[in-house]
Amino acid sequence: MLRTRKIRWLSGTMVLLAILTLLLPQALLPQAAAAQAQTSGIDAVLVADVSNSMNTSDRDKISNEAMKMFIDMLPVQGDKVGIVAYTDQVEREKAMLEIQSDADKSSLKDFIDQLGRGPYTDVSVGVAEAVNILNHGADPSHSPMIVLLADGNNDFNKTKGRTQAQSDADLAKAVKEAQDQGIPVYTIGLNADGKLNKNALADLAQQTGGKSFITDTPDDLPQILSEIFADHAKLNVVKLPSVTGNGSYQEVTVNVPNDSVLEANISIMSSKPVEVQLTDPSGQAVDLNSDAAKLSTSKSYSLVKLLKPQEGDWKLRVKGAPKDSIDINLLFNYDLQLVVDPIKTKSYAKGDKVDLAAKLENGGQPLQDNDLYTDMKATLVVKDVDTGKSEEQPLENTGSGFAGTFEVPDNHNYELVIRAEEDSFYRESAPITINASGAAGSGSQPTTSGGEQDKPFPWLPVILGVIALIVVGVGAWFLMGWLKQKNRGFVGQMVVEIRDENTGDKSYPQYKKLVSFRGRFHLHQLLQLDPELKETEKYVFTPSNGDRIIIRNTAGGTLEKSGRAVDASSGVELKNGDRLSIPLQQADKTILIEYLV
Repeated sequence: MLRTRKIRWLSGTMVLLAILTLLLPQALLPQAAAAQAQTSGIDAVLVADVSNSMNTSDRDKISNEAMKMFIDMLPVQGDKVGIVAYTDQVEREKAMLEIQSDADKSSLKDFIDQLGRGPYTDVSVGVAEAVNILNHGADPSHSPMIVLLADGNNDFNKTKGRTQAQSDADLAKAVKEAQDQGIPVYTIGLNADGKLNKNALADLAQQTGGKSFITDTPDDLPQILSEIFADHAKLNVVKLPSVTGNGSYQEVTVNVPNDSVLEANISIMSSKPVEVQLTDPSGQAVDLNSDAAKLSTSKSYSLVKLLKPQEGDWKLRVKGAPKDSIDINLLFNYDLQLVVDPIKTKSYAKGDKVDLAAKLENGGQPLQDNDLYTDMKATLVVKDVDTGKSEEQPLENTGSGFAGTFEVPDNHNYELVIRAEEDSFYRESAPITINASGAAGSGSQPTTSGGEQDKPFPWLPVILGVIALIVVGVGAWFLMGWLKQKNRGFVGQMVVEIRDENTGDKSYPQYKKLVSFRGRFHLHQLLQLDPELKETEKYVFTPSNGDRIIIRNTAGGTLEKSGRAVDASSGVELKNGDRLSIPLQQADKTILIEYLV
């Protein structure tokens, strides 16, 4: 398994790390590891239901368009992609292919266009094979993921005696493997015939740390694919102005904010073909089949990829059919890491202050373009490891980094993470552990008698002893890091309804199990990341003691609990049976929640 190979690699390098700790501050090692992890590529397996039922669930072959668009959005080189087409068995399969050229992308897209349809369906077959492909073909230094396109329904061949219970057991096994190896499954529910099993797909995504989406039209693909990329690569989607075609070229400004952008993906979606032109910030026309930019087209989308684009305003000119709606999304790709300056390795106590400083690095070097910091905001996320509660505090933007002070509030253990964000991306630092439990060791030095001072100092045993202790310490550090990933979980479920304030209509209740979440989650995840309800991202849930949950509005404000307005900026505790009403300003809707244990 990927995780097993990674642990073996770590074990094999422990001695080397131990020697390095003699030369480097110990607190620097987690930061170096984080920098390497954040520059990793993507290893993705695209999984498509190709059963005959998709003739109605996916009559326009949205799944094919989604997979091809996913491939076009990948960087020009370095990432790996595999494909699984399944019914109640694997119909066709393409092993992991490392993308090195446009020809490799064309080969993958040609394979997708050749997929046929067959009888019966078993979702567990597709997911299990995708996990198996990643086991045998993924790069351990890359970030694995699975994208599943299906309607979520099973249809078994009765002559084979296959049962739903057997399928559920096989799916649970595959999900457990994905969880153990850190493989998120992103699901795109195809719902052209209205028979989508959205709960099954949502549960699969939640259990593995992915996200779930629903569509019945290719028009949703840019937003869905952009959200998947954004979530996996720590990016934010930039929405550009929509255009209504009039038969002439219309201009849209694409601002590249800084020279740290590696790629810019401009996805253009319309129901009819469009023509595209592009000029760079100097006003020169850009060849869309060159080293500077590439244009990919399909029957339902066009995608312009800018390669290492110049900072400034680019002009995109789009010509569409009269009255045709043209949606445009922008997604940047950065090679940036957020690195925290080492802090003193010691035990702390209540009231102690810890000075923190963080900065962005590009390719392991401090960022040269400080203009990138101009519109950025940074937040310190503090998790009390002993209680499981989390709090946030803003940090100062110094113009070339971020700074702040953490005052230890109690004699507990804490985990600190710094998150820096601007409109097009965000980055998170590696966790910093603060030990304030009061179990500090003595800082005094051993003493010797006068007679012992004449004896030669036993350097060799001391050096060997120090190396042995460091090896044990580094091993314990890796073990603690692995255990900390098993964050505190949630219990129970939430009943969610959405009321339209213009009509008074309410949606059917949706029952959202919480057991798959760890540490924290936001309300937008429960609402299947509906773009219309994006403002619900500011409502964050964290676990509390006694099977209770804390909800907090990170932007400040109030909500209604059991009919009474309460301040949610500092956190509101929910116990079994509590009800919430959360009014939304941008969508004229109210989210109704009941927490059940």
